[in-house]
Amino acid sequence: MTETAGEWIDAARAAERLGVKPATLYAYVSRGVLRRRRSPDGRRSLFDPAEIEELARRGRPRRPPGASELVIESRVTALGDDRPYYRGRDALDLAGSHDFEAVAEWLWAGEPSSAGGDAWRPSPQAVAVARAAQSGLPGETLPLDRLQVITTALAAADPVRLVLDAPAVVALGRRLIAGMVESLPAAGGDADPPGGASIAARLWTRLTPQEPRPATVRALNAALVLLADHELASSTLAARIAASVRADPYAVVTAGLGAAGGGLHGGASLGAEAFLAEIPAPERAARVIGERLRRGEGVPGFGHRVYRVRDGRAGCLLDLVRAAAPDHERLAVAETVLAEARGRGLPGVNVDFALATLGAVTGMGRGAGEAIFAVARTAGWLAHALEEYARGTPLRPRAIYTGRPRDV
Repeated sequence: MTETAGEWIDAARAAERLGVKPATLYAYVSRGVLRRRRSPDGRRSLFDPAEIEELARRGRPRRPPGASELVIESRVTALGDDRPYYRGRDALDLAGSHDFEAVAEWLWAGEPSSAGGDAWRPSPQAVAVARAAQSGLPGETLPLDRLQVITTALAAADPVRLVLDAPAVVALGRRLIAGMVESLPAAGGDADPPGGASIAARLWTRLTPQEPRPATVRALNAALVLLADHELASSTLAARIAASVRADPYAVVTAGLGAAGGGLHGGASLGAEAFLAEIPAPERAARVIGERLRRGEGVPGFGHRVYRVRDGRAGCLLDLVRAAAPDHERLAVAETVLAEARGRGLPGVNVDFALATLGAVTGMGRGAGEAIFAVARTAGWLAHALEEYARGTPLRPRAIYTGRPRDV
């Protein structure tokens, strides 16, 4: 019997129509499957008979999802009001005091590592394979696209990639990150810094033809640290799902790279780069921003889904860029944009704008921000993968079916 539309029914009648216990009915409410409202006297829950009837026709939802399907417990990163904390340590403080390699080791193991610089070297044979795999790519291929090819090639050259105990994954992580960097084509100058050079110093030679200076390499290192992890961002969730079914670490990173290229995630820095490039001089900033707003477009590099007021990572990185190149003309453009954005009441600046500013000041090529993000976040993806390998239970997200009613 179908209830008359508009006459809300009590819990007993709703449960009877669905053939479930009242407790199950309220579970549907907590999951958002059904709405309820209170009776005028506030003593009873009432349900929309049309919703009850639709649910009865579709068939009851499957069992309430388990904790492993909707909630992922993690010890890796917590998000504060304006910054991430890596295993309890302030990422902004780490960016000013530690090399990226040390922060990666901290993310992976939660303790200082005695691994020296030699541990952060890839197999020469694997790098040769990864460079050869790029031979057919167009010259203008963006670094992020190259990194996807490189990661797959490095995997093919690693005979122990399926060993998933923690020490093996950590050792693989060092080789993988170093291999990703050293397999990218050189941007000019010395492509192979002296032995013992940091990951930041090696990545520098792949992103810009400018000679490295301690202050600018320090800013690049800070960018790597600041972007190393960000809790369950989209790419990290993709990486964790891959790890939960025991995909090898290279496949985990490949899953993360695929999601990272999205324009609402790691690819957002590409939009910020293009935006800054539209402004040849400080005096053009107001017009370019005004035209964007008049067209109803957003201003790339401003606003953040998590940090509603302030992205502390942006301020930290911009301060290092200011210290490294205080008189640079591209920094002057960025400063004018920041002032114009504040004057117009735009959302706060985010780390993508800071990345774009770093790239503009240091002469980095197009897509450099995506490459920095990908290399940095590989450390975080592998930290989350280590948790999934230890947990040993596949992640299985669930869907609430909203399509055509099933045949009966």
